[in-house]
This record gives sequence, structure tokens and C-alpha cells, in this order.
Amino acid sequence: MTTIEPSTIPFSQPAEAHKRYIQPHKNYARRQRVNAVMLSLTGLFCLLAIIPLFWIIGYVIYRGGQYINLDFFITLPTPTGGGVLNAIEGTLILSLLAALFSIPVGLLAAFYTAYHPNTPLGVIIRFGTDVLSGMPSIIIGIVGYTLVVKPQGHFSALAGGVALAILMLPTIIRTTEEMIKLVPGTLREGSLALGAQEWRTALKVTLPAAMTGIMTGFLLGLARAAGETAPLLFTALGNDRFEIGKLINSGIQGHLSIFQIIGNIFEQPIDSLPLTLYKYTQQPDPARVNQAWAVALVLMVLVLLTNIIARVVILMRSSQSRG
Repeated sequence: MTTIEPSTIPFSQPAEAHKRYIQPHKNYARRQRVNAVMLSLTGLFCLLAIIPLFWIIGYVIYRGGQYINLDFFITLPTPTGGGVLNAIEGTLILSLLAALFSIPVGLLAAFYTAYHPNTPLGVIIRFGTDVLSGMPSIIIGIVGYTLVVKPQGHFSALAGGVALAILMLPTIIRTTEEMIKLVPGTLREGSLALGAQEWRTALKVTLPAAMTGIMTGFLLGLARAAGETAPLLFTALGNDRFEIGKLINSGIQGHLSIFQIIGNIFEQPIDSLPLTLYKYTQQPDPARVNQAWAVALVLMVLVLLTNIIARVVILMRSSQSRG
């Protein structure tokens, strides 16, 4: 077996290899041209991606803006026109119910899957969330009809809120889970080492640290639920005569308690902006079609505002954490 003496090892070989294989100035102009071409293509495709967004926004503003006025927001529908006060109030009520039903469940499920991802229940929750996120919304409406409408015997805001809450759950669970995973584990370990209980650590340490992303998930899920139509066809049905003010006044005159008045509101069939938009587009009356464009504008503005609020919350929380 031959051996190599230490003195015979070519110590200059790394330097020679460096000169031979690493040549930063070779083909520099060609690499610059390729980089410029690829950046130009990237910018072009980004522009093509956002053109439909601005085209839709501009066209809806053009068609619907000319039919927006004060009466459109404060009056009920009439045979010759009217407003969409019932749909605006219905959208707010349905969104409130959906948030009340989905946020606590989604938050607790996300904490469990983040802390116990490999348990059978954690795997089932994650798999079920993935399946539910791809489920057609009309199927959720049928489920809401079976679970709530049939036992009640009538359509209601409660049934619509349940259906929309089911639609919100996947977004809330997955977003919250990912935000919890981004919280440094040392924060949780330090709290537990100081003697805090698991639930108190999650509530006082992990939740505030991940609140920015969690709030974003809540708002995005709410924006999706506020724009759904199909589930409401089987649950809320629609109600052109719905008005919260009249229900409250009638309840006060009938000497009902606050809980009975709230129950009466939630037990009523209710309308929403997407549902009203769908109904107006099916009618042959040109006035209703024009109002449908106005409803589309209001709905689009609400969804855009929800997304903008989510971004503002992220920026504010980020600036506070840095400050």
C-alpha cells in the first residue's frame, strides 16, 4: 500500500481550482440580459394577473355606481325599485352569527392540532379541514337544511349562520394553526417552566403572539362567508320585508324581553346581499337588473374593505411589535 508523504500534497490545488472553476466575470453580459428578460416576463405576467381584478372593479363601479343613492341603503324593496336595507341588515346578522359559531370552535381546534399534530384526533381534524375547504358550498347548504331547517320547520337566520360558519371553519383552523406554529417554542416553554398551566399559556402567551395572523384568518373567512349565495338558498331563503327596527319595535310594544326579541330576529327568514344579487339577476325587469349591479358594487366594497382591514391590522401589529 502506497502512502503519500505530507510534503508531496499540492497545497496550491484549492487556489488553482478556484481560478479554474469560479469565474464571476465570465458571460456576465449574457447573464445580465437573461436576468432582465426574466424580470420583464415576471412583471408582464403579474400585470396580466391583476388586469382582470381592476377590470372587474372598474366595470362594476361603472355599472352600479349610477344607481347608488341614499334610499338604496335605507329603504326596503318595492315592486318598482326601492332599496336593499333588508339585505344589508341580513348580511350583517348572518356574518355575526357565523363568526360567533365558527371562531371559538376554529380557535380551539387549531390549538389542538398545533400542539398535538400527530395524535389520531389531530390527524382527523387536519384531514377533515382539507376536505371541508374543497367542499362545494351548495352541499354545505343542504347540510344546513337537514340539520337546522327541517327540525325547526322553517327557514331562518340561524340556519344561514350555521351554514356560513361551516364554510368559515377551514380558513380559521388552518390559518390559526400555521400562526401558532410560527410562535417561538421558547415562549411556551418559558411559561410552562414558570408554572403556568397549559390553557393559561395558550391564552396569555401564544394567542397574543399569533394574534396578527389569527385576526387575518378571521377576516378572510368572514369575507368568504359574506359573499356566499348557494348555502343561503337552502337555509335563509330570503325575506324582502325583513327589518330589524320593526321587529324591535313590535317586541317592545308586546312587552317582550330582550332575549325574546333577539330570538324573533334569528328565527325569521332573512336576506343577504349575495342572495339579493342572485334574485335580481333572474328577473326580466331592467330596473331590477340595474339594482343588481348596485348590489354587486356594495358587496364588492364590503369584501374589499374586509381584506383592507386585515392588511391594516397586520401592519399595525407588526409596527407595534417592532416599536
